[in-house]
Amino acid sequence: MDVYLILAIVLILIGLIGSVLPALPGLPLAYGGVVSAFFSEHISMPWQALLVWGLLTALLTVLDFVIPAWGTKKFGGSKLGIIGCTIGLLVGLFFGFPGIVLGPFAGAILFEMLGGMESGPALKAGFGSFVGFLLGTVLKVICCGAMGWYVGTCYV
Repeated sequence: MDVYLILAIVLILIGLIGSVLPALPGLPLAYGGVVSAFFSEHISMPWQALLVWGLLTALLTVLDFVIPAWGTKKFGGSKLGIIGCTIGLLVGLFFGFPGIVLGPFAGAILFEMLGGMESGPALKAGFGSFVGFLLGTVLKVICCGAMGWYVGTCYV
């Protein structure tokens, strides 16, 4: 087994873990594993696959920040709730996993209530940000798993 293949396996596994744990950039790490696999003598992969996985990684990385705000809006949040969700996410990044989960939720609720919304609808908007967070996490896990599966199918 060559060093590129070992590195690919390690990066994809760490990326899969990192797609759930916010301390690690899961998708970029898993993509690094795909790139490493590309250079392995035991993997036969077209260069176009690197491009597709890279674009998917970039798209899902951006969506990971957008989806909680989308969830806030879908659950009845206003522009203030979306702004609060985004600010809560950015502030939450400094507090690890609890901050990333609770930040958008608390930010959406706080900004909705500052805008005059009653607590019930504000809580519903905050719940939407949590649903968005869960959706983003599931998408990252699926993508990292698919990268691992793809590299496995390219093994010769």
